[in-house]
Amino acid sequence: MSQVSDVAILDAEVPTPPVRGTSLLRRSLRLWRTRIGVALVGVIVLLAIIGPYVAPYGPSTPVGAPNSEPSGKAVLGTDYLGQDVLSRVLYGGGSILVMAVIATALGLIVGTAIGLVAAYSRNALDDILMRGMDVIMALPQILLALVAVAIVGPHAWVIVVAIALTTAPRIARVARGAAQPVVERDFIACSEAMGVPRWRILSGELLPNTLGPLMVEASLRLTYSIALIAGLAFLGLSPNPNGANWGTMINQNEIVLAVQPWGAAAPIIAIALLTMGTGLIGDGIARTAAGIDRARDEE
Repeated sequence: MSQVSDVAILDAEVPTPPVRGTSLLRRSLRLWRTRIGVALVGVIVLLAIIGPYVAPYGPSTPVGAPNSEPSGKAVLGTDYLGQDVLSRVLYGGGSILVMAVIATALGLIVGTAIGLVAAYSRNALDDILMRGMDVIMALPQILLALVAVAIVGPHAWVIVVAIALTTAPRIARVARGAAQPVVERDFIACSEAMGVPRWRILSGELLPNTLGPLMVEASLRLTYSIALIAGLAFLGLSPNPNGANWGTMINQNEIVLAVQPWGAAAPIIAIALLTMGTGLIGDGIARTAAGIDRARDEE
């Protein structure tokens, strides 16, 4: 009886190994929803990368009469200026993808750092940091982005920084919530007793144990970043208002939807597939982290 109790005590004292990001991603790929999401995102990203090299025309090259229907010369027809819709779609995805990825990455880094520091401090610093995050979260992302662009101008770096700063508070709350139970674990107290520097505890102990929720939140924030950047472009607030951009294309061609729908429909479909793919990937990671559908998909 004593041997059994000793084994139970030893097992209870062994810390649960952290869920590594690569392991979580590999397991999530067993779910069909994750595979479909990766396929959708992969296709759109591939088109954005190789699009400028395979586009039949330049993004600003007139190829026919304005708002022409699809033909052999222009597969998806022409837009309101007579430019090839297919070529502009192939050129227009790169800027949105790059800006969204950079903005999400910056927001993830800043938000994770704030959330982990707040959870680990367990004092007034926690309240100060999180109340500051609450103030930013109280304002809509689109409103803060519009204010930043109106003050500084529609530069790419302004849009990226504005989205990153409005994304960070949401990630900080997730990081703090995931880290708070870990802070109370015995191995954190042991690390502190051994004199391990705080930055090493944050990066080596807390961060690996919060990767699951953070990866799910990052995929969700990437989806919102794509939609927000496209929305700003739709409002005419893009770094290059006359350049090929999916949001700008929707704005420019919405008035002729009844005549030539592909000028607006093609970029809408591209944005929808991209956001749907990132959403499916996030859902797959979330289900894997929670253990949902694991047994069904492993059969």
